[in-house]
Amino acid sequence: MLQSFFVYLFYKVGTNLHRNVFYGAGAIVVALVFSRSTWSDLAYYKIADNDADRGAVVVKNDPFGDRVEKIAYLKQNWSTADSLWFYNITQGSDLLPYDFFLVLEKSDSQELFRSDENINRYRYMPQKKTRSNPDGLPVGMVLDTYKGKKFMGFTCAACHCSQVNYNGVGIRIDGGPGAADMDTFMKDLAAAMSATKDNPAKLERFMKAVEEKGNYDSRDEIRKDLEAYTVRLHAYNFFNQTTAPYGYARLDAFGRIYNRVLEHVVNGESLRNVLKGAISNSEIDRLLAKVQPVLTSDNRDQLVSSLASMMSDDQQKRVRARLFNSPNAPVSYPFVWDIPQHDYVQWNGIGANAGVGPIGRNAGEVLGVFGTLDWAEKDGWTISSVLGGQGFGDKHISFTSSVNVHNLRKIESRLSTLESPSWKDAAEQGLLPRLDSSLVEKGELVFDEHCARCHAQIERSSPSRRIVAHMGKLADVKTDEAMAKNSVQYKGFSGILRNWYSQSGVGGILLDTRAPAAAILTTATENVVATPDPDKWFFTRGADWAVDLIDEFFSNEIKPSVKSGDYDPDTTAAPFGSLLAYKARALNGIWATAPYLHNGSVPTLYHLLLPADPQPGDPAGSEYRPKKFQVGSRELDVTNVGFRHGENEYQGFLFDTTQQANSNAGHEYGTRKMTPEQRRQLVEYLKSL
Repeated sequence: MLQSFFVYLFYKVGTNLHRNVFYGAGAIVVALVFSRSTWSDLAYYKIADNDADRGAVVVKNDPFGDRVEKIAYLKQNWSTADSLWFYNITQGSDLLPYDFFLVLEKSDSQELFRSDENINRYRYMPQKKTRSNPDGLPVGMVLDTYKGKKFMGFTCAACHCSQVNYNGVGIRIDGGPGAADMDTFMKDLAAAMSATKDNPAKLERFMKAVEEKGNYDSRDEIRKDLEAYTVRLHAYNFFNQTTAPYGYARLDAFGRIYNRVLEHVVNGESLRNVLKGAISNSEIDRLLAKVQPVLTSDNRDQLVSSLASMMSDDQQKRVRARLFNSPNAPVSYPFVWDIPQHDYVQWNGIGANAGVGPIGRNAGEVLGVFGTLDWAEKDGWTISSVLGGQGFGDKHISFTSSVNVHNLRKIESRLSTLESPSWKDAAEQGLLPRLDSSLVEKGELVFDEHCARCHAQIERSSPSRRIVAHMGKLADVKTDEAMAKNSVQYKGFSGILRNWYSQSGVGGILLDTRAPAAAILTTATENVVATPDPDKWFFTRGADWAVDLIDEFFSNEIKPSVKSGDYDPDTTAAPFGSLLAYKARALNGIWATAPYLHNGSVPTLYHLLLPADPQPGDPAGSEYRPKKFQVGSRELDVTNVGFRHGENEYQGFLFDTTQQANSNAGHEYGTRKMTPEQRRQLVEYLKSL
């Protein structure tokens, strides 16, 4: 009866997720009656974990010589409990078995992989044990439980919290751009798993430690998971190899999200197309027969790793070239204060923030950070498949996953209260030097002349603040084009989504055998969001699902709107044309977000105000942006506003702007007209925002 009611209700209002599923008063009533979380989501978290230090610990031996003796926080309108909740709220990311991560040793020693010193080396932030983090996992790493099994996964905070060091104090910035080297972290994690599997002494210590946790019934089960997740990690690293090394503070998140989705939409037909030319026809038949059980099950996470274990290195390289796109356009982790107040998000404005857009955007992010994706073909249809646009056919694709839509909605709600960090606040606490008010006043005049046209000024604490993304097309902005072009040009096999329709700004796109990766991601994400959480009690599952979608749609104050700026519009011939642009946003808190430009190719604000390269007519002795600099230190240069970056100061990651996707060109508005004094004035003003 209940199912029939929902089907009738939603059928009457249509089947497009963004337009129709939120108008039934009956759905609201049922949701409120049966949703236990409606009451449990109140203010309990505020008293659940209130550690005075917000769990922060100091690591004495920093690999790059940073000096930190204590940790401090700024006033960002979040309480201690708010911060700890954000650090430790799961979003459904399942990287590897939880107990494995707790006891795993580094590949070359008996030091725990998760030790504070090792975690700090990757520029994740160590934490002590607190009530909401009983095992003392780093900021952004958390326990997730899915279908009765415990995993370690990433939270939003892994990429969107940062630290700025000055005079021995580490200033934690909630919502700041992360500094992590995730690529090296993943490679070293895979190496540690391999070393454990292959070294008898390591294996014995590992087995004993996992057994003591009490979550496995036998060593055979432990060994089986160790083998499976070792293969899976190596396969992930292999198929995401890039010709553009990331280093610290950068990641090609979209490239990797695209690849994870393309991995999970593969079916027998598309897999045969992928394997053609890589191996012989008879070998294709043999491989397809072996992986058929995986293709027809809801355990698709094992597909690519299973294939990799059955192919030579050369065959794997051919498959990689056919199935995936190189994630070769790393960008800085975005800072996320004011994100719920934006009209469009991401560096190229790919994410609309209206309606249920924030849930879809965040769900897509979880796909990239190892959400378990149990996608499979099933008989008949369900409410979720109808809402996802699959209709009432004899078959449907179930998009069951570990993605925790309920928590994603709560995270977005909590972010709406976060304010940008204030230099003035830090100075009043004695953490940073006080601003020069005379320079600030003069710098504001320079800002009004050269910057205000694209970068709106807002009141950081105003509840009514809005951020209009001012889009500038590539030909005008002239910064590195790789990220924007990849988002539009990358394609992939549609697999289980073939002949489905994906919505763009100018109408529906029929997904052909090969289709735009952006359209495949959009369609998959819509269906994930439309699918209730399989881990919850029946009524709670349906009620939370309805409440989340209804609440997000009606409570979201961001409504559909046209993009602002000068860009090439979407057309029927180029439905993603507007994505060939980059976003200018309000600059409040910009002082805490180095390095600069979307790809992190400029180390300080002062250098951003310099031209990239010499031109005829430049005065003798002119300054230019550095072509190479070090990344990895968190020590703040309070004069130029950026992190310690001298090419030979320390052995971090050497950022070479002459390499692929690393160009430091563009965004030169007025730089050649400014005097050195005006640059200093403008830097001082930017500190004040």
